[in-house]
Amino acid sequence: MTSPTAHAVAVCQFGPVADRAVNLASMRALALRAVEQGAGLIVFPEYSSYFTPKLGPDWLAAAENLDGPFVAGLADLAGETGSIIVAGLIETGTRDDRFRNTIVAVGPDGTLLSVSRKLHLYDAFGATESDWAEPGGIEPPRVFEALGLRVGIQTCYDLRFPEVTRRLVDAGAELVLVPSEWVAGPGKVHAWTTLVTARAIENTVYVAAADHIPPVGVGHSMIVDARGELLASIETATDAAVAPVSRAHLDEVRRLNPALQLRRFRVEPA
Repeated sequence: MTSPTAHAVAVCQFGPVADRAVNLASMRALALRAVEQGAGLIVFPEYSSYFTPKLGPDWLAAAENLDGPFVAGLADLAGETGSIIVAGLIETGTRDDRFRNTIVAVGPDGTLLSVSRKLHLYDAFGATESDWAEPGGIEPPRVFEALGLRVGIQTCYDLRFPEVTRRLVDAGAELVLVPSEWVAGPGKVHAWTTLVTARAIENTVYVAAADHIPPVGVGHSMIVDARGELLASIETATDAAVAPVSRAHLDEVRRLNPALQLRRFRVEPA
């Protein structure tokens, strides 16, 4: 459906529920809206496959493998729209009492382009994600090609750890995707928008961040350029926001501000 020359990225914001089929239908409607505006890469939130406001045993029951029905549904959507689809799912864990918080990128031909598992679990602000989820292993970041740029993925709470984005950039990422369920609360919109923008500015990269709608998430999904300037955003509605990306913009920003070349420290796992 989308043109092979599509040059835009989209963030799609919605409220996933405890029903895979309903979620996939919601995602399809948003994806169709995005490709009409030229999107060739479409980013959905963390936990798009299944979500309830409280973690519990039902989440373990909803976990599935990467060859399961949710990823198959994403592959169908990618094929229908001719775009790359990025979304979060509850993946079966390595132990019976834990799941993995996983983001996948699926190409139009059904190819699994990237798998990213959340590194820093949300054990903050009174939440304990680690009671039910296991953290991703510290592995070399995976980067894939899309829209003429190299693309990396990180997840939600990882945004509060600048070294995560920097490791992706060191691996070649020029567009960083941040599927999230950024929990609502005092000051959380400010933290979200500030951190998304900071990660773009300090790394001279595009950042596209997709969140859940309120009342659980803060909304405010957004796309910012390599200067940290806002290109497109959503406030609190279920919607898609689309913005073009370009190699020329990235090269010009990095010519004027060669911060990555001037750095004197490297990032290493703890």
